[in-house]
Amino acid sequence: MRPLTEQDIRTSFVNCSKGEAKRLATPRDLDERPWHDLDFLGWRDPGAPDRSCLVSEQDGGLMGVTLRLPSSRSGLQHRSMCSLCLTTHPGDGVSLMTARKAGAAGREGNSVGVYICADLDCSLYVRGRKSLRAGSRFEETLTTQEQIARTVARLSSFLAKLRD
Repeated sequence: MRPLTEQDIRTSFVNCSKGEAKRLATPRDLDERPWHDLDFLGWRDPGAPDRSCLVSEQDGGLMGVTLRLPSSRSGLQHRSMCSLCLTTHPGDGVSLMTARKAGAAGREGNSVGVYICADLDCSLYVRGRKSLRAGSRFEETLTTQEQIARTVARLSSFLAKLRD
């Protein structure tokens, strides 16, 4: 992914108003991000624990979406798998994040959800740059590049549902 500026990020959002995009907290460490290892930029809003944001390069441009997490969390110990990168996490390491659809459908309250790594570091897990305990990533016959392509395709599929 190419390095992004705060302005790039704010103008990319498709499922919130310009005013909402202007008020969103953006990452303060943009200069320190490992851009060459990212397929998308994702972050949790420190001021709103139930909100995350994601910006991806789609169809030659940028597409940013705000995501909501469920307000209640189960205290049960379980493992869940991210539907983008297929990394398994214990406890609340994977969250169902929902995004309001773009345009009129979103204004009517329609949304789409995806189970995703709660820290939004899918790109780093796939590349082995960030890891959890043993068993977090299944051994696959796909190459790392094929796994990256699969992750990007799954993200693109999710984002396309927001525009439908």
